[in-house]
Amino acid sequence: MIIGLISDTHIPHHAKELPSQIKSVFRGVDLILHAGDVFWPYVLDELETIAPVLVSRGDEDLFDIADDKRVKLQQVLTFEDVTIWLIHRGPQAWPPISVLQYENPPDVFIFGDTHEAVLENHSGILYINPGSPTFPHYKLELGTVGLLTINSGKAEAQIIQLH
Repeated sequence: MIIGLISDTHIPHHAKELPSQIKSVFRGVDLILHAGDVFWPYVLDELETIAPVLVSRGDEDLFDIADDKRVKLQQVLTFEDVTIWLIHRGPQAWPPISVLQYENPPDVFIFGDTHEAVLENHSGILYINPGSPTFPHYKLELGTVGLLTINSGKAEAQIIQLH
């Protein structure tokens, strides 16, 4: 299974569509997980032309996003015995001790909010922030997305710089 990872799209309303590079990277994925700050419902509709979409609501998402059936505050998913948590705001401390305090922590913790890509393994948990494809480091330019591959109960990820 291949999952596209995206966060903090912050698409300006006048843009009306995602950068084509996102569609190229996500071509053939089985699912897309968006870690919040979607901004506009059409972003989810456009992503859904590629694959099904699930979203963790971001702190800047509008009310019409919050009411979308694809959106929850947190998504908890399991594929091939790999547990994934998808949430907008990630751990405040690094390394992320707070996630380890749960009785059953996830295998993969996907988050957004910072606009900076993260791909690290701490205490057996894979932490992924795909960054922002359109507003990395709070600059209007092409940024990053991620791909998560789950195969035989193992998860591997990569961050992809858009060009």
